[in-house]
Amino acid sequence: MVIKHDKVDVVIVGTGWAGGVMAAELGKAGKKVVIIERGEFRETQDYVGVKDELRFTNRFDMMQNLSHETITSRNTLDEDALPVRTQDEMMVGTDAGGGSVHWAGATYRWLPYDFEIYSKTVERYGKNKIPDGMTIQDWGITYDEMEQYYDKWEKTAGTSGEKDPLGPPRTNDYPNPPLKASAPIKLFNKATKKLGYHPYQVASCNVSQVYENPDGETLNECQYCAFCTQYGCDFGAKSDPIVTVLPTASKTGNVDFRYDAYARRILHKNDKATGILYVDTKTGEEHEQPADVVALGAFTFTNNRLLLLSEIGEPYDPKTRKGVIGRNFNGQFNITFLGARGFFEKEKFNLYMGAGALGGTMSDFAGDNFDHKDLPFLHGGAIELRQYGDGAIASNHVPKGTPHWGKEFKKNSIHYANRTLQVWYTSANMAWWHNYMDLDPTYKDDFGDPLLRITNKYTDQDREIAKFGVEKCTEIMEEMGADIVDPDDVPEEFDHIYQGGHYAGGVIMGADPTTSAVNNYLQLWDMENVFVVGASAFPQFGGHHPTATVGALGYRAAEGIEKYLNNGGGMLA
Repeated sequence: MVIKHDKVDVVIVGTGWAGGVMAAELGKAGKKVVIIERGEFRETQDYVGVKDELRFTNRFDMMQNLSHETITSRNTLDEDALPVRTQDEMMVGTDAGGGSVHWAGATYRWLPYDFEIYSKTVERYGKNKIPDGMTIQDWGITYDEMEQYYDKWEKTAGTSGEKDPLGPPRTNDYPNPPLKASAPIKLFNKATKKLGYHPYQVASCNVSQVYENPDGETLNECQYCAFCTQYGCDFGAKSDPIVTVLPTASKTGNVDFRYDAYARRILHKNDKATGILYVDTKTGEEHEQPADVVALGAFTFTNNRLLLLSEIGEPYDPKTRKGVIGRNFNGQFNITFLGARGFFEKEKFNLYMGAGALGGTMSDFAGDNFDHKDLPFLHGGAIELRQYGDGAIASNHVPKGTPHWGKEFKKNSIHYANRTLQVWYTSANMAWWHNYMDLDPTYKDDFGDPLLRITNKYTDQDREIAKFGVEKCTEIMEEMGADIVDPDDVPEEFDHIYQGGHYAGGVIMGADPTTSAVNNYLQLWDMENVFVVGASAFPQFGGHHPTATVGALGYRAAEGIEKYLNNGGGMLA
C-alpha cells in the first residue's frame, strides 16, 4: 500500500548543489518544499578524524553501491551494452550533498563561447567548420544573463580566487582571496609567463579564510590537509551543500528532508506532473509525495532515467535523430585531463600537503580564445597544475619504462616521491548524434526497472583536441625545467570507466523544443510543472570543471519555479 503525503508546493529530487540551492531559495521564499535523497543524512561531524585513504580512495566509502543500480555501457549502436559493475569503474556520490561533498573544489565560470557555441562558431568560421554529425547547440541563454547567477553562487560558496586575465566580465571579484601559492604553482606561473601566457590561481571552494556567506552560514579556513577529493571536509572548510544551502533550507522551517528515499517515478496526469513516487529503502514502503512542481536536481544519470522511466518527453532515437530525452550525452572521460608529467632531479617539493583546488591555470587555449581556422577541432580547455596533496598509497609516480614492480620500481617510487609534477589540459567534449542515453533492454535494478544505457564513442575531434593539449602541456613542463618529461598517450576509444563524475546531457537546454528538453529556466517543454536541473542540461561540455555552472543553474531554476508558482503556471519566457 502506497503512503500518500500532503501536497506541497515543490518536491525536489537530490540534495547536491542543484537540489540544495533550489530548496534553500524556495524555502526562503516561503514555499513548502519536500526534498528527497536516496542516501543517508550526513553532516560535517561525520567526516571528523576520518582521513583514511584506504577507506575513501581505494574502497570508495562515499560512493553509490552499484550492486543495486548501475548503468550499462557500449561504444556503438550495434553492440550489446554491459553493466558497469565496480566503483573503480564508476564513482557516483550519494548521501546528503551528493557528489558535491567529495568534490575537489575547483571552480570555473564557463565562457560566453560555451553558451553560444553554434552561433559564435558559424559567425567566425562558417557552417563548414562544424563537422557532420556534431550536434552542438546554443543554450538559449547567454553568459551575460548567467553572470548574476554565477555571482550569487560564488558568494554562497565563499569561492576563493583571482580574476582570469582572459576571462569574461564579472560584476564582482571573488568573495575571498586565492589560496596560498605553493612552490609548484610559482614554478608553473613563471614558466607560462615566460612562454607568453596568462596564468592565474585556480578559483577554489577550499576556502582561504573564515567566511560568512549571505545566508549567514560560516565556512572555515582551509588547512591544506590534502584530504579533499573523495573525502568530506572535517574542518568545514570546503564549500559543499552540507555547510551551505542545506542548513539554510532547514532554517527556513519550510523544507522537509526525506533521506533513504529512492525516487522511482514522476507521477503525472493530463500533461501535468502530480508528484514523486519513492521507496523508503530502510522499510521497503512506497510513498507518494504530491506537489504543484516537480524539480529534478539529481545526478545526470538519475535525471535522465527518471524521465525515461516515467515516459515524460520524447526519447531520443539515434536512427532518426529525433526526440530529446537522452540526446547529446557528453562529459569528461579517459581522453580528458591528459598532459605531461615531469620528473625533477634537483628540485624537491612538499607534495603531501595540498588542497583539492590548490593550483595554477591559464585560459590561453580555452574556448575560442585562440584561432581555430587551421585546427582540426573546435573549442579548447584550461591548462592546470594542481597540488592535491599526494596520498601514501596513490603517490607512486615513476618515469615511463620503469617496471611495475621490483627493485627498480621501489627505487624510483621513493626517489621521485616529492620530485614529480603534472600539467594537464581539460579538453572540452562536443556532442555527437551517436552519443546518447536510453533504457537498457536487458539489465534491470533491484525493483525490476531497466538500467540506463550509455552509448559513447570517440571521434577525430576528441583525439585531435587531446593531442593538442598534450603538446602544449609538454612544452610547459619542459619550460618548468623537468629532467624527464613523459607526455600522456591519447586513447583511441572510450574505455567504459566513468571515474570523474563529470557526465552531462540528455535533458539539454535550448530555445527549440525539437532539439532541447528544457528552456532557459530549466522548465521541461513537454510538461510545464517539471524542472530538470544540473549537468544534464549541458548541450555539450566546456573546457573547464562544471560545478559553478550547476550551482548557477540552480539559482536560475529556483527563480523560474518561484515565478511559475506565483503566476499560476504557464511556460516561462
